Amino acid sequence: MDSTMFLRRTKIVATLGPATDDADTLWEMCRAGLDVARVNFSHGTQEDHLRRIELLRTASLRAGRYVGILADLSGPKIRIESFRDGPVQLVEGAAFALDTALDPKAGNIDAVGVAYKALPQDVHHGDTLLLNDGLIVLEVTGVHGTRIDTRVVLGGELSNRKGVNRKGGGISAPALTDKDRADIRFAAQHGLDYLALSFVRDAKDVNEARKLLLEAEGHARIIAKIERHEAIDNLNEIIDASDGVMVARGDLGVEMGYAALTGLQKTIIHEARGRDRVVITATQMMESMITNPVPTRAEVSDVANAVMDGTDAVMLSAESATGKYPVKAVAAMAEVIEGAERYQLAHERTRHRVGGSFELIEKAIATSVMYTSNLVKVKAIVALTESGSTPMFMSRIRSDIPIYAFTRHEITRRRVTLYRGVYPVSFDVSSKDSNTLYASIFTLLLNVGLVEEGDLVILTKGELSGVSGGTNSLKILEVRRS
Repeated sequence: MDSTMFLRRTKIVATLGPATDDADTLWEMCRAGLDVARVNFSHGTQEDHLRRIELLRTASLRAGRYVGILADLSGPKIRIESFRDGPVQLVEGAAFALDTALDPKAGNIDAVGVAYKALPQDVHHGDTLLLNDGLIVLEVTGVHGTRIDTRVVLGGELSNRKGVNRKGGGISAPALTDKDRADIRFAAQHGLDYLALSFVRDAKDVNEARKLLLEAEGHARIIAKIERHEAIDNLNEIIDASDGVMVARGDLGVEMGYAALTGLQKTIIHEARGRDRVVITATQMMESMITNPVPTRAEVSDVANAVMDGTDAVMLSAESATGKYPVKAVAAMAEVIEGAERYQLAHERTRHRVGGSFELIEKAIATSVMYTSNLVKVKAIVALTESGSTPMFMSRIRSDIPIYAFTRHEITRRRVTLYRGVYPVSFDVSSKDSNTLYASIFTLLLNVGLVEEGDLVILTKGELSGVSGGTNSLKILEVRRS
């Protein structure tokens, strides 16, 4: 265990892909600061995913880091089909049609097929359709059976399999496809830690995915991706039903309008943390690093802004999956995060909540710990944990004091890699009396250089060791060498 692992509180999620299909590259990414690896089920086969998962687990073990794995389901991405003679150039004012009955490979300058057969029932005259992440804008002039006639409002090059959004939302496609159901079983079978649901509309979508996951005996926590207009309308119920959310700014920006994104991002992060859920901020955070070795100043500000908003994690997509500089992208993100956190500590008082009531004892303990840590000069917080719930509750309250999740469970160690300011430590408490327990904790912390003799630490634990959800005590201890 390297003490440099604990310098940064906000976590880094990076997507696996062709650019990471090398053991040394993944090892370097782990050493540069990778906390959670994203497996994007929208691309590749299950064989591809399994190979990358195994590579990642080997690389993280070699690097001496715990790295979680997030499985990101494809969801019902609405896409056009293909063009017969390659990309077409749509001209402003021209007529163009989307036809679900057209041969999937017969698209041309006048029309193209659509993979989602119910699209004609979801759109009406006057609607605006946005293709290729909003780079192409079409106004619907009529719907006739399987054919949607449009006028090009904003033209440009259109190529195969680009996404289609309806401005303002309203696409009726369910959040889970048959492919997603198979991928949920795959995620459960291979012990993945998080499951991201695409195009969630409401709490029912989250509940259905959780039921399928439990039936497959999976232990993954569910992350709802907020990217539909309907998800914003049902935001709080989605947050409550899930274990965390992702601010998926790509499709969200297309459906809601780019001008609304910054405010929506802040709202989603605020609501998620207030409801004791984790939150990931994603999409184009360092997009220029797909081809360039350093980020733009605007990207630096974007990542720093998300950090200061309180996000648990920031995410790399194509930057790591297919980019030229996956290791440098992780390292650059880590550097920006550390800079933003130093500024935050210098200019903002730590916030703690003292009002309200608590339904869970472990939540009351967590809040008491964070309140106490702001009033007593404490060097570290040690949470003896089975499930990771107590350190997760602690991490909802901003503090510069590191929270070490001491646990004997590999699953829990990987799970807490996503929690802001929480660091996993392998530790078995099941057979230690109090004196032996404290000595073991102090020795571990001292050997890694996380504390010095005489420092104060806060310890939380349950009266009965090895019982999940049993945290019920808080102690302030002075570090002593045995």
